[in-house]
Amino acid sequence: MTLHRRTLLQSAAALALPLPAFAQERRFEPEVGDWRTFELSTTVTVADVKGSTKLWLPVPDVETEWQQPLDNAWAGNASVTRLVADPKSGVRMFYAEFPETVAAPTVTLTSRLRTRGRAADWAKSGKATEDAATLRTALAPTELLPLDGIVKKTALEATKGAKTELQKVQAIYDWVVANAHREPKTRGCGSGDIKAMLESGNLGGKCADLNAIFVGLCRASGIPARDVYGLRLVPSAFGYKELGANPANLKGAQHCRAEVFL
Repeated sequence: MTLHRRTLLQSAAALALPLPAFAQERRFEPEVGDWRTFELSTTVTVADVKGSTKLWLPVPDVETEWQQPLDNAWAGNASVTRLVADPKSGVRMFYAEFPETVAAPTVTLTSRLRTRGRAADWAKSGKATEDAATLRTALAPTELLPLDGIVKKTALEATKGAKTELQKVQAIYDWVVANAHREPKTRGCGSGDIKAMLESGNLGGKCADLNAIFVGLCRASGIPARDVYGLRLVPSAFGYKELGANPANLKGAQHCRAEVFL
């Protein structure tokens, strides 16, 4: 296609015009900011009691340069309460046990944590900050994230021609954006069964599905990655309704994101 010089200059001038309001709102420019402290309160009441009741609730657990758990407190009519950890993953949870004599098991868990903005410059190399055990876990297959078969095949296809880790990660990201989509009818956050999704060819799902595809393809390419589950605490600083929440009521604020280690 041939462009006349005048046409080309007109096009260049058009590109220099201010972006429309909706485009300006959809910027994403995270910066490392000041720490903010939050208090999360979760109340659970068991409505249909059948015998003794055991309850597990998540607590803020990941400690990083941008998130730090502070403390947990609880109240209610449980006979046994304590913090426990999953023996395999190390993930901490609050555990409560109620005898069958309690007609309406109720507990309120209050967790305090502080967070701040997070930013990463992919073009700037630095020293690894994660320990070897974390990186080994972020490379391992799981029941829902197998790294062989169709997952490995798809990873090779998605990263064809990419040489560096950064190029492979960008190619996998682009592949997920081009081939997967959010399916509002998916229950909850999705199951994250990437083998079933790839075999069926139906790559529709929610955050646990879409992030799992990205993580699985990264791991199958030899690049450590992991899913991170949590809550959206406040409105997005950049106008993204999908990334924000109403701090007064966090029902439906659960979300899953993906992290990759370069």
